[in-house]
Amino acid sequence: MMINKYSFLSLLAGGISAYYPAVTLAQPLGDPLVDAICTACHNSATVRNSSGYSAADWAQLTSHMINLSAAPEQQRAITDYLAKNFPPSKRLNPQLAPGDLTLSVREWQVPTLGQRPRDPIQAVDGTIWWVGQWGNILGRLNPETGEMKEYKLPAGAKPHTVTLDAEGRPWYTGNKNATVGYVEPDTGKVVEFPMPDPSAKDPHSAIFDSNGKLWFTLQHSNQVGRLDPKSGKIDLVVLPRPNSRPYGIKIAPDGTVWVACNGQNCLIALDPNTMSIEEVQLPDPATRTRRLAVDQEGQVWFVNSSLGRLGRYQPKTGEIKEWPTPSGKDSHPYAIAIADDAIWFNESSLRPETLVRFDPATEKFQSWVVESGGVKAGLIRHMRASNHGLVAHQTATNSLLEIRWDVAENSSD
Repeated sequence: MMINKYSFLSLLAGGISAYYPAVTLAQPLGDPLVDAICTACHNSATVRNSSGYSAADWAQLTSHMINLSAAPEQQRAITDYLAKNFPPSKRLNPQLAPGDLTLSVREWQVPTLGQRPRDPIQAVDGTIWWVGQWGNILGRLNPETGEMKEYKLPAGAKPHTVTLDAEGRPWYTGNKNATVGYVEPDTGKVVEFPMPDPSAKDPHSAIFDSNGKLWFTLQHSNQVGRLDPKSGKIDLVVLPRPNSRPYGIKIAPDGTVWVACNGQNCLIALDPNTMSIEEVQLPDPATRTRRLAVDQEGQVWFVNSSLGRLGRYQPKTGEIKEWPTPSGKDSHPYAIAIADDAIWFNESSLRPETLVRFDPATEKFQSWVVESGGVKAGLIRHMRASNHGLVAHQTATNSLLEIRWDVAENSSD
């Protein structure tokens, strides 16, 4: 929820409980105003589990989420309270892996605060698209000029990702209204495709195959879907194990559709023609994989989010190998991409969050601190190879990132 200066003044004048009647706090933060403002968009645990900040950094971080400039005294009271009760600490600090590569980062804050921008993707012409999940927004950025445009999606769509078809048209998944759809950039017209089965409730991540079919996961519905945009027909399959929670999805060079399981220790391979399913069981039962990537040789790379590992599965031999991440078992690697013949991922549970590069040839890691908007708040949930490096996002600071390094070329993700 975005709170502008008018709604914030209404909150002060009309009373907190009247403005947020549905807010329930299992563990209140201890101050009525702070509880109302900070838990309007997320659980109090988000604050409690942070690494803590100074008053200046709390002020800067919250400015990316809500506009409190019309009530400076209340803004100061909130940030002072947060700084006193949640000061900086080192308990979430990462273990950085040294190396010689240097990164540069460009950052853009999206126009609408509180939208939680995510899943940016870059088109061939350089345009970067994103979705604002909490704002029902599809956004477009010209990285050369910094110009941004936001398109309003249907109410309740809560888009989870954006991907591009062969013509560069942006498609999104309606995570809360059980649709997938696209936007005509010139007119802003939205075309929706509703799920054909009421059990298919939450389209999640999506990707196009070489035949123009849109594949997408439905995490809590435990399904994978395929849309033919020409006919509008949607086919759905249910994963063999309950609560597999299909999450990330990629297409291999041979056309196989690969899916990560966020609820079971498995990877899923789907035949692109028959949609038949093969489950690859990963060795440790505690394994949960958020996302995956497939290299040009067809090897499947995955983040073992629950155990803090990077993994590789070789479909030709069945070999599975894993490497501990630089910060170890509690680092929760999340996003993953392949670029510059290397594997890139983030350690999402750490503060500051890290970006990690793994060189398959040498099996060595290098990692960097990810800062956004002057604070180290995170969180990268998805990143993809771009025309010049990687594109990613920071949900906490409502920002998009372009990450480059001192190499000449990048491979496709």
